[in-house]
Amino acid sequence: MVLGQIADGVGRGIGAVTDTLTSPFVDPTIRLGVTGLSRAGKTVFITALIANLMDRGRMPGLSAAARGSIRTAFLQPQPDDTLPRFEYESHLAALTGPTPHWPDSTRSISELRLSLRVQPQGMLGALSGIRTVHLDIVDYPGEWLLDLALLDTDYAAWSVEALRRAKERPAAAEYLALIEGTDATAALEEPTARRLADAYTAYLQAARAAGFSDCTPGRFLLPGDLAGSPVLTFAPLPKSGSPRGSLAREMARRFEAYKREVVKPFFRDHFSRIDRQVVLVDVLGAIHAGPAALEDLRRTMADILSAFRPGRNAWLTSLLLGKRVEKILFAATKADHLHHAQHGQLTAIAEALLREARDKADFAGAKTKAMALAALRATTEETRAHNGHQIDVVRGTLLDSGKQAAFYPGDLPDDPARLLAPARDGAQGWLDADYQVMRFAPAPVSLKPGEGPPHIRLDQAAEFLIGDRL
Repeated sequence: MVLGQIADGVGRGIGAVTDTLTSPFVDPTIRLGVTGLSRAGKTVFITALIANLMDRGRMPGLSAAARGSIRTAFLQPQPDDTLPRFEYESHLAALTGPTPHWPDSTRSISELRLSLRVQPQGMLGALSGIRTVHLDIVDYPGEWLLDLALLDTDYAAWSVEALRRAKERPAAAEYLALIEGTDATAALEEPTARRLADAYTAYLQAARAAGFSDCTPGRFLLPGDLAGSPVLTFAPLPKSGSPRGSLAREMARRFEAYKREVVKPFFRDHFSRIDRQVVLVDVLGAIHAGPAALEDLRRTMADILSAFRPGRNAWLTSLLLGKRVEKILFAATKADHLHHAQHGQLTAIAEALLREARDKADFAGAKTKAMALAALRATTEETRAHNGHQIDVVRGTLLDSGKQAAFYPGDLPDDPARLLAPARDGAQGWLDADYQVMRFAPAPVSLKPGEGPPHIRLDQAAEFLIGDRL
């Protein structure tokens, strides 16, 4: 045994020396995770980022592009053969074709590899020559990330919290009425379990449509090939005795199976390998939905950030073994729905909204940044006279009617507390303003050679996320 330990130690020493000697000659890889909640724009962000890294005419904020260090960029086969490929070409065609339209949203995990040929600067660059940097982009639903919190709880505690949230949301009325007439201590009958799971799923879908963010379990909304399986056939029930063979006992067993068979494999196989992370947030949509939705988004983002904080969960800590996400970007999307004069207010609100979440990430050692951006600009800006005043508007094609319209969403406050304080206090509506949101279709684009699709601050996002590695 002693000899084995010695041999093992020598082997590790040789491996460390070998790694040191060979690492300069190995193409570096950046694994970038992109997530966010429904309708935050993950698919558009990834498509526009890839297009603008391949044709960098609109990327002056990415220093490596501005100084010409990036010689070329090209797509390669992804390293993970078991993951679906991100359908970049079809998504780009949807956004930039003769009749542009928004591509389908993220339904599952996917990946794409973009390789960049880079000439390093300075004396070292002159000696080393051009090198290849691989950017592996992993797209996954933010709803899955929320499931991490389930690892810290059991079925009874989860049920209490889930029912507490449900009672605050009108969309849960039907489900709450159903469990009132359900005997959780009765023997399990599969049709009863299915009715409860279906009703709970319908409530989660309605709550998400109403602007709420915390809608777990995430796979109930995006089941994929697990649809109809027992691992997704459970729902929260009021606390009661649960004899063997009862409905409640089986619900608890399936809840544990969901954590074991669905949640843990995702974090083990995918999440634990991410180096940099983008969290996309539809802040404007939450403001439009009202104070309750905005406060729910604030709490949800704090929960999401816990996934990047080893130490909170013993299982996750042992899995990551000291590895931490190095940089996290919180991006308030759809900045093109506002005139640029209000982008500062949107960024300030995003920073305040995510303060608790960002503080936790900073404490864990990750560098964080919040900004307002639009991965694909769908509007133009105008200033118009209205009731004797000049107002800043955006003009675009309405998604529902196809008509051109100029839109003024209302002035966002300079002080984010004017929104966050009422949200925390449980206000039913905004007292001093009515914030509107319009749904714009992508605008037709005519791209010159070397230009990617138009955007707002996508180059600054890329600089923060990968600029130091280029």
